[in-house]
Amino acid sequence: MTALQYLNISELFYSIQGESTYAGLPCVFIRLAGCNLRCGYCDARYTYEEAPTAMDLAAILAFVDKYPEVLVEITGGEPLVQTNVHPLIELLLARGRTVLLETNGSWPIDKVAREAIVIMDIKTPGSGMVEAFATDNIAYARARNSIIQGTCEFKFVLTDQNDYHWARDLVHRHNLSQSGPVLFSPARGQVSPLDLATWILQDQLAVRLQLQLHTLIWPQLSRGV
Repeated sequence: MTALQYLNISELFYSIQGESTYAGLPCVFIRLAGCNLRCGYCDARYTYEEAPTAMDLAAILAFVDKYPEVLVEITGGEPLVQTNVHPLIELLLARGRTVLLETNGSWPIDKVAREAIVIMDIKTPGSGMVEAFATDNIAYARARNSIIQGTCEFKFVLTDQNDYHWARDLVHRHNLSQSGPVLFSPARGQVSPLDLATWILQDQLAVRLQLQLHTLIWPQLSRGV
């Protein structure tokens, strides 16, 4: 680690992991600033609208060390925009931490350390960013999971039934459920969990219905959870 290794940080906090197959676990969050996409339902616009705080890796690790042995998630914004995210991941793994990396799918994931768990958010038409998906990431995800099972999960945020059909067809076309965990999440205020559950059951689709636990626990808060 050198003195020049900085990351632009939006916020650091300790909370309950609200999404992924790790939902419900205590987790340290490293939310990086900046994003290359502008999804219509984005709930973290402050990551690219507000000025970031530059922190060196030592300071970030010092915050994480306050919460030993718990899960660590690196999120954004889009973490892979910042190249120094890779040495941060490697340093966390070297400390024996379980590391989740949430990415929007528009950046190749082939350079992410194999032991990290990638949560890849595949953008649907309703996001307005469907064309941004790096399609090679499906092959990269398969390769990751063939080496270490469970090191890539596929996430879809759905804004309506058309999004559901689009995501369902992509899951079938690429046999994603055989490649790793697949998570279907309703866009808040746009799709009801009941409707999404009904569609999944009607199609007998092998995906996990995912609700954002943090929005249920702290509905009045929009950040720091």
